[in-house]
Amino acid sequence: MTKIKFGTDGWRAIIAKDYTVENVARVSIAVAQWLKKNFESPSVVIGHDCRFGGAMFTETAIKVLVQHGIKVYYTDKGFVSTPMVSYATIALKASLGVVITASHNPPSYNGYKLKGHFGGPLLPNQVDEIEQIIPDTNTVNLENISLEKAAKEGLTELIDLEDMYIAKVKSTFDLDLIANSNFGWAYDAMYGAGQSVMKKLLPNIEFLHCDPNPSFMGQAPEPIHKNLSEFSKLMASNVSLNCGLATDGDADRIGLYNSKGEFIDSHHIILLTIHYLVKYKGMSGKVVTGFSSTPRIKKLCEHYGLEHEEVKIGFKYIAGLMADSSQDVLLGGEESGGIAIKTFIPERDGIWMGLTIWEFMAKTGKSLEELIDEVYEIVGPFAFERSDLHIPENVKQTIIEKCKGDAFHMFGKYKVSQVDNLDGFKYHFDENRWVMIRPSGTEPVLRTYAEAPTLEEVRTILEACKLTIGA
Repeated sequence: MTKIKFGTDGWRAIIAKDYTVENVARVSIAVAQWLKKNFESPSVVIGHDCRFGGAMFTETAIKVLVQHGIKVYYTDKGFVSTPMVSYATIALKASLGVVITASHNPPSYNGYKLKGHFGGPLLPNQVDEIEQIIPDTNTVNLENISLEKAAKEGLTELIDLEDMYIAKVKSTFDLDLIANSNFGWAYDAMYGAGQSVMKKLLPNIEFLHCDPNPSFMGQAPEPIHKNLSEFSKLMASNVSLNCGLATDGDADRIGLYNSKGEFIDSHHIILLTIHYLVKYKGMSGKVVTGFSSTPRIKKLCEHYGLEHEEVKIGFKYIAGLMADSSQDVLLGGEESGGIAIKTFIPERDGIWMGLTIWEFMAKTGKSLEELIDEVYEIVGPFAFERSDLHIPENVKQTIIEKCKGDAFHMFGKYKVSQVDNLDGFKYHFDENRWVMIRPSGTEPVLRTYAEAPTLEEVRTILEACKLTIGA
């Protein structure tokens, strides 16, 4: 028996090792049992991204669900993004959304995400309930289940998830304004699930890595600078390009580049979006961010008179607040590139956020650099970087135990003035400098994060951290 454990954002495992048809069936049995317990007439929207075996694993889940009498909405047109499933879940008033995806993990992985009826990640306590009832073995004979028969009985229904999403995008954004602006746009799908929809929304922009490739050319499809060197070079070398958008494997995370080919991290994107929504669009509401986000978000919120709340890492903690209408959340976001705003559903969406920034530029006629300078006038300039340390598990656990035991008071020349431990360990040096240590909830790595006035100093802090903790 393989113990199946849901992490920060779903269950993920290596294909053919732990991620197998039998184990996908086991998870689906628990999902079906939970749905029947909590909904009178449960239904599910399901889709898969571009990863190896996506269609096969999706069919497995569908068979288990219909065998339990649960109606399933799905598409037979291939891969979709996670936000498409999330949006369809709320639009079709389904009980749950299921996405067969490992998001930004390396190509050897696949995964199983759960989406609540409100259109965002299923809440942590509900995920725990499902995890607790996953059976030790698969008890469903998949070979005896006919999807043709299920369709005749009304237990399955084909829908076009992509068309539903495109209609929503077109009703929200002025795509003609974006397309006909004086700015040049580029999009890197990282071989992920955003490639098809972006070609339909803005067919005349520059595209990179926009063809199906389950191997992702050996690169984890996470939109961070070290994984986007080719895109960075394209942006820097092509003088007609002003802003580049990248999304991860299931298109719910964002990466951004300016005209110089410089990476714009999600902290800056969050700040830019708040600035746009409040100053330029007259919107208001609460801002919720993950623990690894920059304190400058709080500073901007204070400037605009917005309430700010910091939560544990994992968008499911943000989604719960966004789904609560009494909270009136304007924006929820994380350092990892997952951001949502109240013009859509309580779900991360790299494409939606990219279009928001492009709309900001097109409406104001200002470059990305100029808009960032507007934000800097309020919060001050800063740089950020994350370093993922691939170290043995015993070393990782030793470091975390030392953090718990308050063993670190200096990182090189930097003296710790304050420690926050909501989810990981954030060591503040002064109001402009900090370093954070946290084990990943989805990958076997130890993450370190740092912020300082310049990128050079950020890297100095990260190196001092690595040497201090013995990694």
